[in-house]
Amino acid sequence: MSDRPSFPYLECVDCGYRESLRHPPETCPRCGGGWLDVIYDYERTAQSWPAALRDRSWDMWRYHELLPLLDAEHRVTMGEGGTPLLRAVNLGMMMGCPNILVKDERQGPTGSFKDRQSSLSMSVMKEMDVTEAVVASTGNVAIAYSAYSSLAGIKLWAFLTSLVPPEKMREVAIYGSEVIKVTGTYDQTKQVAAEFARRKKLFRDRGIRSFAARESMKTVAFEIAEQLPGLMDEGRSGGAPWQAPDWYIQAVSGGMGPVGVWKGYEELVEMGLVDKMPKLACIQAAGCAPMVRSFRKGLEEAEPVVNPRTRIITLATGSPGPAYVFLAKVIREHGGAFEAVSDEETFRAVRVMAELDGISMERAAGVAFAGLFKLISKGVIQRDEVVVVNCSGHTFPVEKHLLGDEWAREVEAPGETMATEDGLLGSLESLDRGVNRIAILEDDPNAARLLRRILQARGDYEIFEAHDGRAGLEMIEREQPDVILLDLMMPKMDGFQVLEAMEADPNLRSIPTVVVTAKELTVSEKERLGDQIQMLLEKGDFTDQDLLHEVLDALEEDA
Repeated sequence: MSDRPSFPYLECVDCGYRESLRHPPETCPRCGGGWLDVIYDYERTAQSWPAALRDRSWDMWRYHELLPLLDAEHRVTMGEGGTPLLRAVNLGMMMGCPNILVKDERQGPTGSFKDRQSSLSMSVMKEMDVTEAVVASTGNVAIAYSAYSSLAGIKLWAFLTSLVPPEKMREVAIYGSEVIKVTGTYDQTKQVAAEFARRKKLFRDRGIRSFAARESMKTVAFEIAEQLPGLMDEGRSGGAPWQAPDWYIQAVSGGMGPVGVWKGYEELVEMGLVDKMPKLACIQAAGCAPMVRSFRKGLEEAEPVVNPRTRIITLATGSPGPAYVFLAKVIREHGGAFEAVSDEETFRAVRVMAELDGISMERAAGVAFAGLFKLISKGVIQRDEVVVVNCSGHTFPVEKHLLGDEWAREVEAPGETMATEDGLLGSLESLDRGVNRIAILEDDPNAARLLRRILQARGDYEIFEAHDGRAGLEMIEREQPDVILLDLMMPKMDGFQVLEAMEADPNLRSIPTVVVTAKELTVSEKERLGDQIQMLLEKGDFTDQDLLHEVLDALEEDA
């Protein structure tokens, strides 16, 4: 007779001890381990889901059979989950990667993917009769927990590092939470919160060590698997009803998101709903990248960063704890990457995504996209692979006058602290004010539209377009632009012939020309171009910043 508890049950990853979910312990009663996984009846779920899911609401609770809540009456929900999976059309065209997809977690009730965590965590707390709880946060968790604790009727003590932007703190306070600003790092803030909870004998959210928090992140994987087949031209592979991407990318601090997403795909594979696991890319801010540095050193456990030096405060976790051990093992065994990006690369990515595909995001999400750019440029991600990037959140400021002045308490953490500057660094260089007229010669209307969009986002320019070489040459003769963006492969007259005609005309030969082409040029073709152009840029191998810098350089050289 088996001593296994009925489904679902908890299982210690260290010693295999099993415990009923009805009275969940914080740590393993046998070995003291702090990581307890939830095990479900996967065979039964695999049989029921295909029919059952057709009639359910499109939110994270549609997957309730694989979530650790025993009674639906305790569910605390505001419609979280069910977020769109968007194709980054313009970005994909620019980078030569047609299958870049964005999991748009900005669409949650409080504007971040932490709404999933908050919904399930508060539901489990309610089921456990918790009436007062403590959480430490760098922003989004505290905002989401505050909203959901209000709905659940649970008093929340939110401990935030004083480096968190005031807008986020005000949003926490407006829900009625007790806001405690801790002058110190996030790791010190967690220590202060833990001690407060111990003394007050209050329930404390344990972050990644909380099974409810980890389990909530699985729903991101479930949704992507359902959404992908409808977005991919090639359809489903291997006969599985759903589909996994080649890569899943997320910015990480404590690492809970990818840990939960990975378990979600493991469960989908076990149930036969997808036929492969994705590769994980975990991206960190370079000024606080303990996982990246430790992985590159080959360390089994993360080496802490004592003094984070990044303006991406929501990712400034110096001690990632058990997530690194888990994720490093996954990436070593299944492929994937840890990557670090600078604050400047992050701010650039935020602006690129807003201007190209209309997706405005918080800085932490920008880290993920900056990592995407870097991994593609390094050749780690192949241009034909299917990539899903988690756009983790969008911050909305709270009206200042609603709260008054006394909306938070302040404490100072013991030991040394480091003040980190806040605020966005200087904006990108503006184009020379003398440049007013730009000609685009490009036969692909979508590519021409993208180039026009890039230029329009940077300034008020008079832009001329032609979609074949002959019309383009006539346009250049007529309009005398300040600079030309020229595609080589065009009908009626190709780019080489346009350049030769311009070289033969004294009125045209001095106009700076930047060649933008998808064609891989032969040695003879490069020789044919010679010194007639200012710069050669291959489509899929440049970003809008590169293009604009080359336009500037061309104009400066001409001057």
